[in-house]
Amino acid sequence: MKRLLQAGLLVLCGLGLLHISLFTDLCLRYVKESMRPLLIASGVVLVLLGVAGALLDRGRAHGKHQKDLDGHDHSALPRVAWLLLLPALSLLFYAPPALGAYTASRQPPKPVAEEQSFDPLPGTSPLPITLSDFTSRVQQDRGQAIKGRTVLMTGIVTPHGDGSWDLTRIIINCCAADAQSVKVRIYGGPVPLPPANSWVSVTGTWHPGGTLGTRTAPVALDALVVKKVARPVNGYQDALPLP
Repeated sequence: MKRLLQAGLLVLCGLGLLHISLFTDLCLRYVKESMRPLLIASGVVLVLLGVAGALLDRGRAHGKHQKDLDGHDHSALPRVAWLLLLPALSLLFYAPPALGAYTASRQPPKPVAEEQSFDPLPGTSPLPITLSDFTSRVQQDRGQAIKGRTVLMTGIVTPHGDGSWDLTRIIINCCAADAQSVKVRIYGGPVPLPPANSWVSVTGTWHPGGTLGTRTAPVALDALVVKKVARPVNGYQDALPLP
């Protein structure tokens, strides 16, 4: 009976992985899209192992106990194994929410790469731009190409206690454990603010301060238009706004 419980626990864990990776998109709350095939494969393996264990156990005589030379019973389910039960049930019935404003508000902004030179900006207005590229242009582009340009970015609303807020993108390299965030402070916009974790597009111009093209320049935007948008499929990338 205890071996059946072990098999059942394996099957439950496998079904949880398959539920979030094969039958829904919930896995994209925690890992990149490229990791989905590995999650599906892991779920299949766990289900097969559980089913195989259950079938093998049926061939054993009821009431038979496996004991070592000291008479200890090895058929008992290790207590630590029960720790898998709650995560498995959670994946099946209540998946934890995606990373969002709570995570971003407790992280410093992700450092952006040092750029030695910058390509000319397209003449499009408003100019779609990533938060990382905007940060680099503001603090590193000595040519000040971003000055006076109307730009368009998308991200989640991360409120501050003083009533201000950041437009944020959370970036993961592999999974939620290595998440980092890129932030742009937003001035102006709608009152009251959109709820935390709302996905919005923001059209605006650089908020003046310090010396543009140096570290003294604030990574901030004077908002002209703020619109709610659906969460994009590339939500864990610092990507350009989708059409």
